[in-house]
Amino acid sequence: MTPRTPAGPTRPAPAVSRAGLIADTALRLLAERGMRGLTHRAVDEAAGLPQGSTSNTARTRLALLEIAVRRLAEREGTVLGIHELPGPGSGPAAVADALALALHRCLAHHRSLVVARYELALEATRRPELRAIYDTTGARLRAPLIALLTGAGSTAPERHALSLIAWTDGLMFTCAAGSYQAEVPGLDELRSGFAELLGGMLGTPGRPAAG
Repeated sequence: MTPRTPAGPTRPAPAVSRAGLIADTALRLLAERGMRGLTHRAVDEAAGLPQGSTSNTARTRLALLEIAVRRLAEREGTVLGIHELPGPGSGPAAVADALALALHRCLAHHRSLVVARYELALEATRRPELRAIYDTTGARLRAPLIALLTGAGSTAPERHALSLIAWTDGLMFTCAAGSYQAEVPGLDELRSGFAELLGGMLGTPGRPAAG
């Protein structure tokens, strides 16, 4: 299998609704200023909107956080290329290649989304209403991975999906906010890592996709 060329940053939609602009701006502010820097007034100013626009769209802070979580799930689904995952029955090499491409794209071109997600994840631990939405949107990204592992021959796809997600999350945190913040792993490194993990899970040799 010939490895695909790493995709660059995904392009935003040509036209974004006001609600979409507000949600995107909220995510940017979360990444730049943290949770304390996210206010209705700050979103209006950063988005170049008349004062009160954000309040008209999301009247409470919780409502603003909710639209940010939903928008994050939409954008992550695009960045991670859920629609690009190989079909059922694909071998471990194809799965490793697809996952490596998705993770590399995220770390190399969309690091601010990773930081915003961790801000929202921490806030969700303190707000049950936000936790419910965060978990529901996250499940939509988890389900395709479980299906992919099932098709690849996993005997415990849900458990294996958890292990893959935990490894991926740990790597993203380390490279986006941790001690490897200045170093983004190359595509080949990520492909090898996924191949090794899948090899242990599926009982196949841990090696990157063949060139």
